[in-house]
Amino acid sequence: MMIAAHLIHPQDITVSWTNIAGLDHMIQELRETVILPIQRKELFADSQLTTAPKGVLLHGPPGCGKTLIAKATAKEAGTRFINLDLSILTDKWYGESQKLAAAVFTLAVKLQPCIIFIDEIDSFLRSRNTTDHEATAMMKAQFMSLWDGLITDPNCTVIVMGATNRPQDLDRAILRRMPATFHIPMPNAMQRMKILDLTLENEPVADDVDVEKLARLTDGFSGSDLRELCRNGSVYRVRDYMKNHSEAVLDSSEDEYQDALRPIMMEDLMLSLNKMRESKVHCGSLPMNRIELD
Repeated sequence: MMIAAHLIHPQDITVSWTNIAGLDHMIQELRETVILPIQRKELFADSQLTTAPKGVLLHGPPGCGKTLIAKATAKEAGTRFINLDLSILTDKWYGESQKLAAAVFTLAVKLQPCIIFIDEIDSFLRSRNTTDHEATAMMKAQFMSLWDGLITDPNCTVIVMGATNRPQDLDRAILRRMPATFHIPMPNAMQRMKILDLTLENEPVADDVDVEKLARLTDGFSGSDLRELCRNGSVYRVRDYMKNHSEAVLDSSEDEYQDALRPIMMEDLMLSLNKMRESKVHCGSLPMNRIELD
């Protein structure tokens, strides 16, 4: 089945909380409100209120780790993870989209506990209006109807988890079905320092690298931006190696290729930072007045 190809066993999820830095408070809240009720379902058997939510919304700016958080939640909770893509539910034949949506929920219930994850959920379940295509409107109605079946069954442990950077575009009926909402903001200076530390912890780094200074200079950078900053900074040492060994590489013995790359230096990271800041300013994602010059 096409849907089964998007099913991930928790043991096969490579992301865990150790891959996420600077979000300790939110991770703890997820553990208390989502993960614990799944892992220790028997503790809440006599309560109709303290159960795992049937809908969880992760919202915030792009690049702040919403997908990583969803996968890490599934891994720690020990749930199957269905990474639902809109293309799975889109079919040109009338009625097929509804059947595919039903198949997703049938599979999730069969394999529960399970998380159905929808990235960019606003593109799929945005506010309904009269201009919606009939097939799209029917697919949304079918999806919400199946979702209601989960909500009304207290013994069902299937969670629909969505991620978006445009929560205002979601249909109100969808927001009602996602009572557990978590805002993942752009990281502050302390969070950026933790992200940089995590990104560089297994890399050879020179003594002059000042992570605190980098964190201060990267206001407006997301977690993925910081990772790209480090990756691009690491590339500069490769360029230096190729430049310094160009002649040797052309006619060298095999031993020449076993020379180690030099550590990442602060200069590499600053070059990468300046390049990224210039690009972000030109793209309009980083206002000029938010740049603190070194």
